Formats: sequence, structure tokens, C-alpha cells
Amino acid sequence: MKYGSKFRQCVVAMSVAGLSLLAASSALAQAYPSKPIKFVVPFGAGTATDNVGRILAQAMGDALGQTITVENKAGANGIPGADLVKTAAGDPYTILVTTSTTQAANVSLYKKLPYDPVKDFTPIGKIGETGFILMVKPEFPAKDMKEFLAHAKTNKLSYGHGSSGSLVSGALVAQLGGFDALSVPYKSIPPALTDLMGGQLQYAFADVGNAVTQMNGGRLKGLGVTTVKRAGKAPNVPPIGDTIKGYEVSAWFALMAPANIPADAAKKLADTLQAVLAKPEVKEKLNNAGIDMDVQNPAQLAKTIDAEIKKWAGWVKLAGIETQ
Repeated sequence: MKYGSKFRQCVVAMSVAGLSLLAASSALAQAYPSKPIKFVVPFGAGTATDNVGRILAQAMGDALGQTITVENKAGANGIPGADLVKTAAGDPYTILVTTSTTQAANVSLYKKLPYDPVKDFTPIGKIGETGFILMVKPEFPAKDMKEFLAHAKTNKLSYGHGSSGSLVSGALVAQLGGFDALSVPYKSIPPALTDLMGGQLQYAFADVGNAVTQMNGGRLKGLGVTTVKRAGKAPNVPPIGDTIKGYEVSAWFALMAPANIPADAAKKLADTLQAVLAKPEVKEKLNNAGIDMDVQNPAQLAKTIDAEIKKWAGWVKLAGIETQ
């Protein structure tokens, strides 16, 4: 009887311990996030994607009660950064601040990608869009797109690009504008603008936020924007499509988590993103960064990515860009 009593006590203790473990496990599952989150930006510091990531890291970190750090993983049109997040499958603490480059255009620009832009990620939400502005030095011998095209047809020009948006913008304006230009790749757009100001390039396409900063400082001038309508941050820059029929390029930004993250974590991230994007102060910061708001939930973003992959395939083909 004495042995049986101790046995029963042991069983009861084990049962209590098991219930405690289950309760602790349940509490942890409900407590997301319980540690800092990392935003991976697949482009360099000072880029539009970096600006978006840092604005959201602060706002969402405050809302979630956790620190969100930003890690820049630049180069190769965002491929290393996207691949880094892909390899973190199931981890809701590693999030990609993605763009149309990494989730759509790269499908057509490269014969083989180390990631699948759909299967390897969990959509969290779309944030907004931006266009690109054709930038030249203040002394460039053209004051508008018509004069730019005339000059480009009689002079050999080179342009820099640091994303698929700036690459396609540059190649498409040459293709539809009827001139040849040398394409020079960079890890991101800011270094291309530095070389443009230094005279190593004749033109470059910069996202609206970076372009306006350079224009306001008098370091560069903008001749045309790639979107159908004028950008809210640059109302004085006319669409290139006004001069070149059929010309249009636009980029977008979104948050994507790795595939197979817990459903509750995905929902918490999506709900928090929607909440902070509705705040006036966050909208203002994004607008000041040259981002036009276009908020979408995870289901809407998933449909957008499918459509954008097809759209960018058309732009890449029209621009005459060979798949690498």
C-alpha cells in the first residue's frame, strides 16, 4: 500500500506538470510576439524600401510592444534578401519588406530564382505604390522629355539602375523612345544617383522619394515620371507617357512572412499592419517618403502578386530585356 501511495503521488505530480507545460505552451502561442522581430529589407539604406521598412518597424513595434530591427540585405535585385526570409520558413519573427521587384519582376528577369515568390511566402499586406522619375544633371541639355529624346537619339547615353523598377524604366524609355543606351547595374538606387551627379552616368530613374530629395536640393532635375498620373509628391513632373505613348512603370511595397508561419501570428501581423497604416502620422511619413497609399489585406495582396507577375512580364518583354 505504501508503494501504491507513492506511485499515485508520482502520477498526480506528472499530470500536474503536464498540464502546466500545456498551459505554458498555450500562453506562448497566444503571446506572439514574445521577442524582437526582424524586418529584412532587400535593398540598401536610403532606398524607398528601406524608408518604408523603418517607418513600419517603428510604428508596428510600438503597436506590438516589441522591438523591430531592420536588416539591409542589398544586391542582385533583392534576391539575397528574399532568399534569406524564404529560408526562415515557419519563423514569424523574420519578415520581408518586399517590393514588386522581389515578388513579381524577378520572375521575368531571371531564368532561375532561389525562391518562389508565391509558395515560399505568407502575404501580410500591401502598403502603397510609387513611380520613378527620370533624373539628369541640372546642366543636361534638355528641359523636358521631348528634348531628352532628341538628345538621346544623337548621343550615346548610359543609365544606372538599382532595382527592377529602375532597370525596366530605363530600358523601356530607350526601347519606346527609339534610342540605344548602356545599362549600368548598382546594388541600389542611391549609389547610381551619386555616380549620376559625378558625371559617370547621363541619366537614372529614382523612386519619387529619392528623386524629390535631389530635386529640392538642386543637385538633379526630373524630366518625367513613369506613372500614368503625376505623383503626389512631385506634381510638377509630367508623366513620360504624355510624350511616349504607352509608357508606364510603377512599383509597390508590401510585407511578406516566410511560408508556414502560425496562423495566429500571421493574423496578428496583418491586423497590426492594417491598424498602423490607418494612423494619420504613419500615412504622413509614408507620403513624405514618396509613397502613395494603396492598402490591401493578405487575400488582396495574394491576388495582386499573381496579376503583377504577369504585368511585369509584359513590361520586361516590351523593354527588350534579356532574361539573365
